[in-house]
This record gives sequence, C-alpha cells and structure tokens, in this order.
Amino acid sequence: MNYRIFNEKMSVMIHSKGAELNSIRKGNTEYLWQGDPAFWEGQAPNLFPYVGRMTDKSYTYQGNRYQMDIHGFVKDYDLTVCDHGRDYITFCLDSDHGTMRQYPFSFTYLISYRLEGSRLEISYEVTNRDDKRMYFGIGGHPGFRVPICDGEKFEDYSLKFQESVHPLRIGFSPTCFVDNTKTPFELGDDNCLNLKHNLFDQDAVVLEGAGDTVILLDKRRHAVLSLNFPDMPYLGIWHTPKMDAPFICLEPWASLPSSQGVVEELTMQKSLIMLDEGKTYVNDWSISITG
Repeated sequence: MNYRIFNEKMSVMIHSKGAELNSIRKGNTEYLWQGDPAFWEGQAPNLFPYVGRMTDKSYTYQGNRYQMDIHGFVKDYDLTVCDHGRDYITFCLDSDHGTMRQYPFSFTYLISYRLEGSRLEISYEVTNRDDKRMYFGIGGHPGFRVPICDGEKFEDYSLKFQESVHPLRIGFSPTCFVDNTKTPFELGDDNCLNLKHNLFDQDAVVLEGAGDTVILLDKRRHAVLSLNFPDMPYLGIWHTPKMDAPFICLEPWASLPSSQGVVEELTMQKSLIMLDEGKTYVNDWSISITG
C-alpha cells in the first residue's frame, strides 16, 4: 500500500513493502528514480539487518548457520504504519518466526519519514528486545534520476564533497565482497567527482571518510539535491554496471558486506553495530531538494 506525506514544498510517497520511497516531488519535478527492469527495478530499499552480500548468502552465530539474502530482509516485508500525519509517517517491523529463521534476535525496527521544508528527514530506530547483544548492519539505498531535465545527459552531472575530506575507496572483489583493502580516492577540482557511466563498470564505488554531506550538481554546477548522513561512516555510489543507466544511487551505510569465500561468524564482523539487550540505536539522515 502507498502512503503520502506532503507540505507546502514537497510531496513524498512511500510503499509499505520495505517502507520504500516511491516518489520525491518538488513542484512538477520527480527526483526519485522510478524503477525500470531494463536497468534496476528498485527505487530506495532500506537495508537491515545487513548491508551487501554474504558468502553463500550465509553466516554463523553461536555455532548455527543462517541464510540471508543481499541487503537483509526488511526490503521484503510489509511494514505496519504506527504513526501518520500530513508531513510525517513511521513504519514498524517486529521480529517474528520468519525473521528469526534468518536472524536469531528479537527486535523492533522503526523507520520514520518527516518533511521539513524542502528536506526529507529519515530516521532508523532499532530496539534490542532480546536478552543478548545483537549485531546488525543498516543503511539506505535511494536512487535519483540523472539527468533530471530534458536536454541533459548523465555526464553533465557531478558529486560535490566537503572541501576537507580525503576519502578512501573500500576494495571489493569482482563478486562484490570486501577484500580488506583501502586506497585513496582522488576527487577533481572543487572536490567534485564527475559522473561517468564507466565509473560503475566494476559495480559500486564505496567510500570511507567521505564526510557527512554529498551534493548532486547539474551541468551549470547548480545544486540539485544533497544527502546528509552524519552517523553513516560509508557512502556507496552506484548504478547498474556496464549500462548507460539514467540514475545514480547515493547510499549511506553504517556497515560493510562480508568477505569473499568465507562464511563469517556474525560477532566477528568488525563493521557491524553491536547493541546490548534493552538498548535502542538511532541513525538519522536526510535528503534535501535544492533544485
């Protein structure tokens, strides 16, 4: 089911499946990628309780082996609306027998969307309902139309990073598992990354130390939109590899995928969040439409 929130500047649609964004409109302009099976059917999946891939779609915990698909399972569940007003909405998922088969922890997962002027605020909240520490990954995966306007092309656009940052690129294997390397990622003039389709021929560019804000610029170097992610240490930049896909995903991640060829013990994965019993974890980020 689709739900709408709006204010005097923006209108946003969210589907209950995965609490996934369907539309971000300002005026007559749609900014969110609308999905296309020729390139990528997704739009903006929410990633929990894992980001990326696991070897054999598997991990171990306390001697038992569990299976989980790429980017976790929240994206596949129909979430319950637990609060909804004109300019805000909150979705909820409580652990059940289905989630426990994949992920042996009792939890409550909330995702909230709220409009403040031309900014869409997104909040992830995870509460550990178990009697043991839980381990998880979390992140976002929104796709945006590029180009936005007729008469422009993908290569007219760029990403601007904060002046003080010197990001590192996380090394990945050809099958998109981390290889435990990091290399300096060079940005161009004004700390900008000019977008080119072949940038993604080897799949995602995942950066560490990319600051907490990235701005999408158009051909005139005017800001189209910005992403602010103060508590996400990684930023994934992606579109479908080896295609002239007309979108870009800007993905704030709190954790990384698994290593190649190893079914890992969940408690040993260094980038995962650890949350003690009875505690709540909150991570807020936002999308601002500046165009």
